Amino acid sequence: MAKFYGIGTGPGDSDLLTVKGQKVLNQVDCLYTPEPKKGGKSLALKIVTPYLKEDLEIKQRHFPMVNTLETKQAAWDAIAAEIIADVQQGKNVAFITLGDPMIYSTYAYLLERVQGEVETETVAGISSFTQIANSLQIPLVMDDESYAVLPATKDEALIKAALEMFSTVILMKVSVALPKILKLLREQDLLEQTILVSDASMETEEITVGIQELTEEAKLSYFSTMIVYKNRDF
Repeated sequence: MAKFYGIGTGPGDSDLLTVKGQKVLNQVDCLYTPEPKKGGKSLALKIVTPYLKEDLEIKQRHFPMVNTLETKQAAWDAIAAEIIADVQQGKNVAFITLGDPMIYSTYAYLLERVQGEVETETVAGISSFTQIANSLQIPLVMDDESYAVLPATKDEALIKAALEMFSTVILMKVSVALPKILKLLREQDLLEQTILVSDASMETEEITVGIQELTEEAKLSYFSTMIVYKNRDF
Protein backbone atom coordinates (compact mmCIF):
# COMPACT_ATOMS: atom_id res chain seq x y z
CA MET A 1 0.00 0.00 0.00
CA ALA A 2 1.31 3.45 -0.91
CA LYS A 3 2.24 5.76 1.92
CA PHE A 4 3.03 9.41 2.72
CA TYR A 5 6.31 10.00 4.56
CA GLY A 6 7.57 13.06 6.39
CA ILE A 7 11.37 13.16 6.59
CA GLY A 8 13.50 15.43 8.75
CA THR A 9 16.63 16.44 6.85
CA GLY A 10 18.61 17.72 9.82
CA PRO A 11 19.91 21.30 10.08
CA GLY A 12 22.04 21.63 6.94
CA ASP A 13 24.90 19.15 6.57
CA SER A 14 23.88 16.31 4.23
CA ASP A 15 25.87 13.87 6.38
CA LEU A 16 23.40 14.47 9.23
CA LEU A 17 20.46 12.95 7.35
CA THR A 18 19.57 9.72 9.15
CA VAL A 19 20.14 6.30 7.60
CA LYS A 20 16.39 5.70 7.72
CA GLY A 21 15.77 8.98 5.97
CA GLN A 22 18.12 7.93 3.20
CA LYS A 23 16.40 4.55 2.86
CA VAL A 24 12.95 6.10 2.58
CA LEU A 25 14.13 8.61 -0.03
CA ASN A 26 15.35 5.69 -2.13
CA GLN A 27 11.91 4.04 -1.92
CA VAL A 28 9.58 6.91 -2.79
CA ASP A 29 8.24 7.78 -6.23
CA CYS A 30 7.54 11.45 -5.60
CA LEU A 31 9.19 14.05 -3.35
CA TYR A 32 7.58 17.28 -2.18
CA THR A 33 9.93 20.01 -1.06
CA PRO A 34 9.10 23.34 0.63
CA GLU A 35 9.76 26.58 -1.21
CA PRO A 36 9.68 29.61 1.16
CA LYS A 37 9.89 32.07 -1.76
CA LYS A 38 8.38 31.52 -5.20
CA GLY A 39 11.16 30.41 -7.48
CA GLY A 40 13.60 30.22 -4.58
CA LYS A 41 15.93 27.34 -3.86
CA SER A 42 14.91 24.80 -1.23
CA LEU A 43 17.57 24.23 1.44
CA ALA A 44 15.90 20.95 2.39
CA LEU A 45 16.22 19.76 -1.22
CA LYS A 46 19.88 20.77 -1.33
CA ILE A 47 20.53 18.69 1.81
CA VAL A 48 19.00 15.49 0.44
CA THR A 49 20.15 15.82 -3.17
CA PRO A 50 23.14 13.44 -2.74
CA TYR A 51 20.70 10.64 -1.83
CA LEU A 52 18.08 11.06 -4.57
CA LYS A 53 17.61 8.62 -7.44
CA GLU A 54 17.74 10.03 -10.96
CA ASP A 55 14.15 9.25 -11.94
CA LEU A 56 12.56 10.71 -8.78
CA GLU A 57 9.65 13.06 -9.40
CA ILE A 58 10.26 16.29 -7.46
CA LYS A 59 7.51 18.78 -6.71
CA GLN A 60 8.72 22.03 -5.18
CA ARG A 61 5.75 23.79 -3.60
CA HIS A 62 5.47 27.33 -2.24
CA PHE A 63 4.59 27.84 1.43
CA PRO A 64 3.83 31.54 1.99
CA MET A 65 5.83 33.06 4.86
CA VAL A 66 3.16 35.58 5.82
CA ASN A 67 1.18 36.51 8.92
CA THR A 68 -2.20 35.97 7.24
CA LEU A 69 -3.49 32.61 8.50
CA GLU A 70 -6.04 32.27 5.68
CA THR A 71 -3.29 32.54 3.06
CA LYS A 72 -1.20 29.87 4.74
CA GLN A 73 -4.16 27.55 5.27
CA ALA A 74 -5.12 27.81 1.60
CA ALA A 75 -1.61 26.70 0.62
CA TRP A 76 -1.61 23.83 3.15
CA ASP A 77 -5.02 22.65 1.93
CA ALA A 78 -4.00 22.70 -1.73
CA ILE A 79 -0.68 20.90 -1.19
CA ALA A 80 -2.25 18.32 1.13
CA ALA A 81 -4.95 17.59 -1.46
CA GLU A 82 -2.27 17.07 -4.11
CA ILE A 83 -0.33 14.72 -1.84
CA ILE A 84 -3.47 12.68 -1.06
CA ALA A 85 -4.22 12.36 -4.76
CA ASP A 86 -0.69 11.15 -5.50
CA VAL A 87 -0.77 8.51 -2.74
CA GLN A 88 -4.22 7.32 -3.75
CA GLN A 89 -2.86 6.81 -7.26
CA GLY A 90 -0.40 4.32 -5.80
CA LYS A 91 2.67 6.53 -5.40
CA ASN A 92 4.88 6.49 -2.33
CA VAL A 93 5.27 10.17 -1.51
CA ALA A 94 7.65 12.02 0.81
CA PHE A 95 7.82 15.57 2.15
CA ILE A 96 11.17 16.84 3.44
CA THR A 97 11.53 19.41 6.17
CA LEU A 98 14.50 21.03 7.89
CA GLY A 99 15.56 19.71 11.28
CA ASP A 100 13.01 17.42 12.90
CA PRO A 101 9.44 17.13 11.53
CA MET A 102 7.88 17.54 14.97
CA ILE A 103 9.64 20.80 15.91
CA TYR A 104 8.30 24.02 14.33
CA SER A 105 7.76 22.36 10.97
CA THR A 106 5.30 23.10 8.17
CA TYR A 107 5.03 19.34 7.76
CA ALA A 108 2.82 19.16 10.86
CA TYR A 109 0.11 21.17 9.08
CA LEU A 110 0.20 18.82 6.12
CA LEU A 111 0.16 15.76 8.36
CA GLU A 112 -3.03 16.78 10.14
CA ARG A 113 -4.71 17.21 6.75
CA VAL A 114 -3.66 13.90 5.20
CA GLN A 115 -4.03 11.63 8.24
CA GLY A 116 -7.15 9.52 7.89
CA GLU A 117 -7.02 9.86 4.11
CA VAL A 118 -3.80 7.91 3.44
CA GLU A 119 -1.28 5.90 5.46
CA THR A 120 1.45 8.07 6.99
CA GLU A 121 4.86 7.66 8.58
CA THR A 122 7.22 10.27 10.03
CA VAL A 123 11.00 9.88 10.08
CA ALA A 124 12.81 11.83 12.78
CA GLY A 125 15.59 14.28 11.97
CA ILE A 126 18.31 16.03 13.97
CA SER A 127 17.13 19.42 15.22
CA SER A 128 19.36 22.46 14.82
CA PHE A 129 19.72 23.08 18.54
CA THR A 130 20.71 19.52 19.43
CA GLN A 131 23.25 19.58 16.59
CA ILE A 132 24.61 22.88 17.91
CA ALA A 133 25.00 21.52 21.44
CA ASN A 134 26.82 18.46 20.12
CA SER A 135 29.07 20.53 17.87
CA LEU A 136 29.95 22.81 20.80
CA GLN A 137 30.21 19.80 23.11
CA ILE A 138 28.26 21.70 25.75
CA PRO A 139 25.31 19.75 27.26
CA LEU A 140 21.92 21.41 27.04
CA VAL A 141 20.86 19.96 30.40
CA MET A 142 22.34 17.76 33.10
CA ASP A 143 20.97 16.09 36.25
CA ASP A 144 17.81 17.95 37.31
CA GLU A 145 18.27 20.95 35.03
CA SER A 146 15.48 22.05 32.68
CA TYR A 147 15.34 23.71 29.29
CA ALA A 148 12.89 25.58 27.11
CA VAL A 149 12.66 26.09 23.36
CA LEU A 150 10.93 29.23 22.10
CA PRO A 151 10.67 31.16 18.86
CA ALA A 152 12.15 34.63 19.33
CA THR A 153 8.89 36.09 18.03
CA LYS A 154 7.00 35.09 21.18
CA ASP A 155 5.68 37.66 23.63
CA GLU A 156 8.39 39.48 25.58
CA ALA A 157 6.87 38.53 28.93
CA LEU A 158 6.93 34.84 28.05
CA ILE A 159 10.57 34.89 26.96
CA LYS A 160 11.50 36.82 30.11
CA ALA A 161 9.75 34.22 32.26
CA ALA A 162 11.56 31.39 30.48
CA LEU A 163 14.92 33.09 31.03
CA GLU A 164 14.12 33.32 34.73
CA MET A 165 12.73 29.80 35.18
CA PHE A 166 14.86 27.47 33.05
CA SER A 167 18.51 26.43 33.25
CA THR A 168 18.95 26.64 29.49
CA VAL A 169 16.85 28.57 26.99
CA ILE A 170 16.95 28.00 23.23
CA LEU A 171 15.73 30.91 21.11
CA MET A 172 14.94 30.09 17.48
CA LYS A 173 14.94 32.47 14.49
CA VAL A 174 16.43 35.31 16.51
CA SER A 175 17.18 37.40 13.41
CA VAL A 176 13.56 38.57 13.18
CA ALA A 177 13.42 39.84 16.77
CA LEU A 178 17.02 40.72 17.60
CA PRO A 179 16.47 44.07 19.40
CA LYS A 180 13.89 42.52 21.74
CA ILE A 181 16.08 39.51 22.52
CA LEU A 182 19.19 41.60 23.19
CA LYS A 183 17.18 43.86 25.52
CA LEU A 184 15.91 40.90 27.55
CA LEU A 185 19.33 39.25 27.79
CA ARG A 186 20.96 42.53 28.78
CA GLU A 187 18.36 43.13 31.50
CA GLN A 188 19.09 39.71 33.01
CA ASP A 189 22.87 39.99 32.55
CA LEU A 190 22.95 36.94 30.27
CA LEU A 191 24.83 38.24 27.22
CA GLU A 192 28.06 36.50 28.28
CA GLN A 193 26.16 33.25 28.87
CA THR A 194 24.69 33.18 25.36
CA ILE A 195 26.04 31.41 22.28
CA LEU A 196 24.82 32.51 18.85
CA VAL A 197 25.04 30.08 15.92
CA SER A 198 24.02 30.98 12.38
CA ASP A 199 23.65 28.38 9.60
CA ALA A 200 24.36 25.46 11.92
CA SER A 201 26.38 22.64 10.29
CA MET A 202 26.54 24.44 6.92
CA GLU A 203 29.62 25.75 5.14
CA THR A 204 28.54 29.28 6.12
CA GLU A 205 28.22 28.44 9.84
CA GLU A 206 29.18 31.22 12.25
CA ILE A 207 29.56 30.78 16.02
CA THR A 208 29.72 33.60 18.54
CA VAL A 209 30.44 32.67 22.16
CA GLY A 210 29.24 35.55 24.32
CA ILE A 211 27.26 38.22 22.49
CA GLN A 212 28.27 41.35 24.40
CA GLU A 213 29.44 42.98 21.17
CA LEU A 214 26.35 42.10 19.13
CA THR A 215 24.28 45.13 18.16
CA GLU A 216 20.59 45.51 17.39
CA GLU A 217 21.48 46.47 13.81
CA ALA A 218 23.40 43.25 13.11
CA LYS A 219 22.29 41.39 9.98
CA LEU A 220 21.92 37.74 10.94
CA SER A 221 21.06 34.73 8.83
CA TYR A 222 17.43 33.64 9.01
CA PHE A 223 18.77 30.35 10.38
CA SER A 224 20.17 31.82 13.57
CA THR A 225 19.74 30.29 17.02
CA MET A 226 20.77 31.44 20.48
CA ILE A 227 21.39 29.08 23.38
CA VAL A 228 21.40 30.75 26.78
CA TYR A 229 23.42 28.57 29.20
CA LYS A 230 22.83 29.87 32.71
CA ASN A 231 24.78 27.02 34.38
CA ARG A 232 27.82 26.72 32.09
CA ASP A 233 31.17 28.52 31.95
CA PHE A 234 32.88 29.02 28.61
